[in-house]
Amino acid sequence: MSGQTALISDLPLPRRNTRYGIAFGSIAAVIWGTFLAASRHGIGAGLHASDLAFIRFAVAGALLLPWVLTHSPRTLAGIGWRRGVLLSLLAGPLFILIGASGYRFAPLAHGAVIQLGVLTLMSISLAALLLGERLKTSRLIGLGVLIAGLITIAGPSLLDGQSQAWIGDLLFATAGSMFAAFTILMRRWKLNAFAATAVVSVLSAVVYSPLYMAWVGTQRLSATPIALLIEQGVVQGLLSGIVALFAFARTVHYLGAGRAALFPALAPAVAILLGVPLVGELPTTGQWYGLAICTSGLLIALRGGPPRTR
Repeated sequence: MSGQTALISDLPLPRRNTRYGIAFGSIAAVIWGTFLAASRHGIGAGLHASDLAFIRFAVAGALLLPWVLTHSPRTLAGIGWRRGVLLSLLAGPLFILIGASGYRFAPLAHGAVIQLGVLTLMSISLAALLLGERLKTSRLIGLGVLIAGLITIAGPSLLDGQSQAWIGDLLFATAGSMFAAFTILMRRWKLNAFAATAVVSVLSAVVYSPLYMAWVGTQRLSATPIALLIEQGVVQGLLSGIVALFAFARTVHYLGAGRAALFPALAPAVAILLGVPLVGELPTTGQWYGLAICTSGLLIALRGGPPRTR
């Protein structure tokens, strides 16, 4: 292990950053896929989007509150109140409420592909428009391959004709756009990844938890099997609420917003694979092909050096 670390440390800085970025991005993609499948499982088991948001931020907020209280709480660990509130609006309870609500109208494949596909496209576009990151030919080609892979994964379910599926699709697209904006702001403001994660989690918990308890209460959660609550607490609160948010923020730091935005495109494949044990949705042959296509697109798009600005 130490030898491998030494090999990485001996690499030129751009290559080292790329490897670190790929590692963090892969972690975030796997966790997001798990998050999507777990959200679909929770909604299918009778939980509401409001319950998932409460579980996520109650757990994440409780874990990270001590850190925030010991790191300049008056300035939110240096993030600032204006920035902290804006980031929490984009990646906090509202993001979960909108994204998870889509599963009441559309299946897992819709949520996985549309939400993360829009996140990828919006992040790359905004990075070019607002941050001046250049769109290299390899990234454009890789993005096209990624889109083809996402469409292959979703397959005919995107055109299944459900009368209300478009409502879910609109919610998924909105959630993806919100997190894309969060990604761009993280890069633009050059924020510390862990500090931003902690601030979003704690602010969200402080604001949303009392509202949830007053309007919803604990009756539905009390009737939920303990195994499901533990699953949602670990996936929503610990993994997705803390680890993935931190990992993706580090990916943005190492690779830039445009290249980092390619990794969420891998999460639909993870979500669909996890859909087998969680929601009983078996991957088709086409979805396996889609996974291979997405991976190829990511490798193509990541070729080249770090992002350059105009």
